[in-house]
Formats: sequence, C-alpha cells, structure tokens
Amino acid sequence: MNRRLGTNGPLVSAIGLGCMGMSGAYGPGDDKASIATIERALELGHNFLDTADYYRMGHNEELISRAIKGKRDKAFISVKTGVLVAPGPDGSMSIGPVNAHPDYLRNAVLYSLQRLKTDYIDLYTPGRVDPHVPIEDTIGALADLVQKGVIRYIGLSEAAAATIRKAAAVHPITALQIEYSLWSRDIEAEVLPTVRELGIGLVAYSPLSRGFLSGEIKAPGDLKDNRVHMPRFQGDNFYKNLELVEKIRMLAAEKGCTPSQLAIAWVLAQGEEIITIPGTKRIKYLEENMASENVQLSREDLQSIESIMPAGIVSGARYPERFMDALNR
Repeated sequence: MNRRLGTNGPLVSAIGLGCMGMSGAYGPGDDKASIATIERALELGHNFLDTADYYRMGHNEELISRAIKGKRDKAFISVKTGVLVAPGPDGSMSIGPVNAHPDYLRNAVLYSLQRLKTDYIDLYTPGRVDPHVPIEDTIGALADLVQKGVIRYIGLSEAAAATIRKAAAVHPITALQIEYSLWSRDIEAEVLPTVRELGIGLVAYSPLSRGFLSGEIKAPGDLKDNRVHMPRFQGDNFYKNLELVEKIRMLAAEKGCTPSQLAIAWVLAQGEEIITIPGTKRIKYLEENMASENVQLSREDLQSIESIMPAGIVSGARYPERFMDALNR
C-alpha cells in the first residue's frame, strides 16, 4: 500500500522502516541481521527507509548503503541531520545542541551522500528546529540543495505549527516527521490541522511508543537500554501504562491481530496524508509490522480504541525533561 507524501510529493510506502535501532539505540545491533531486514523491506515493497547522520556517527547510513547496493531505485531514503547525540552522564543518550545553520547543512549533506554511496537524497530533514537560526535561513539553504539536485524533497521534524507555516512560505515542505501514536497525540490540536491545510505529509515515528504498545514489555526489568530513562517507562507510570496496553492486547486478540498491528493500523486510519515508520532490526517484526496494512478498523473498532486510550491518558512525558525543550519549536 502506497500513499502520496504531501499533496505534490512522491508515492511512498504507507508503512516504512525506521532504522535507528539498527545502530545501538535499543541495545546492541547486528549488522548482518539489519541488512537482511532492510533488504526484506524492499522485497515487500516498503521503500521508505528512515535514517539520520547522527545515528551512531554515520553507521546507520553506511548500513543502508550496503543494503541498497544495486537497488537504489527501489529505496526512498529519508535522512535527518543537525542533531548532536552523545552519551549522557547517567548512561542515557543526550540530544543537543542542534545545528541547522546553512553552512552546516551544506557540509553535512555531502558526508551523507558519501556514506550512502548515492548522488541524491530523497527527503532531507533538520532533525530539530534550531532556536538560533531563523527557519527561513535553514529552508533557504535546503531549497538551494534541491535546485542543485542533491536532495529531492525538504522535511521538518518536531516543529510547531507557526514554524511550519514560516518554512512553507519559503519553499514547499513535503513532510513533517513527528511522534504520533495512541500514546502521543498532542499534535492533533494544532500541528496536524496545519499540515493538512498546507498539503504536507506526516511521517509518524514511534507508532509503537518505543515498543511499549507491542505488548512484549511486561516488567521494568525487560528494559536494558535508553528507555529506562524515559518517564513513561518509570515507576508508577510503567504499571499504569501497562494496564492500558493489556486492554489493547485484548482488543487486538478479538480482531485477530497483534497489539503492534492494531497500534500501527490506528495511526494509518487517522488520515490519508499519514505514513508511519515503525522501527525494527529483525525480519520477524518487520513482517509483522508491514502486515498491519491488512488490518481494517471499523468505526466501532476506532471507538473502542478511543474509549481505552483517549488523548492524554498516558502517564509520563515523552522524554526526560532536559529533552522536552527541543520539541514543538
């Protein structure tokens, strides 16, 4: 199943592949298994591959280049840039500072092209809005890269509605990448109506809320990675949220699908302008996630889901407090 990315954008797979976890974000990676997973995604016709130059300092891009060798035309490559990621003092990954200065972007894209072994990037996106650089300057630099044929489409990520409008006044914005799931619905108030009005596609990341909505996480001890530092996975929040997941699991069983498939199908059911990029590094979960496009949710199904998980019911913030100011800029 394909969807158009924005009013005037390209056709891409409605369910893409988030590749971040392949580079150690959620425990050790396995390059061989990851490459096989990317190859299988392309075999199944799911061409949207999402990466960033800051996923393990370019490792993720190099991984993708190996997986798409000889079949570049089958892949739609989405690259985020401009975020410095480093180990934090408590063992978590620290995000920041952000750099979306024109000079930085012009330099960064060249390195991405080298690592990906390609002469163009399909969708190029500042990973966060830089508070020290006018968005008009950032988009202006990206527009120049479009003119040069280095990138084909421009994206934004975690941007506020007002920022999206300013950016779109400079150059057409093809997609906004932002967290959207049963647990993260704050975009429904302003951001989602704005992208719909402007004809911008929405790339929903973390549709499974970093794995919690899969139903596979049963106890805090199941987590051995950065998620232990996220409020929704901590203390009382964990157990309150686990109760919600159990209700979703029961509903999925009635539908004859997995909780993951129900959660992904819900995201896709929110609008034709939405695609989603569940992440995995294993073929087993890739195939499960991709089969979500076959799950049809009736009006009654959607009402049942809404009764279980209305907007705002989740306990805990998306990120630790120190990361929150980088959102909705």
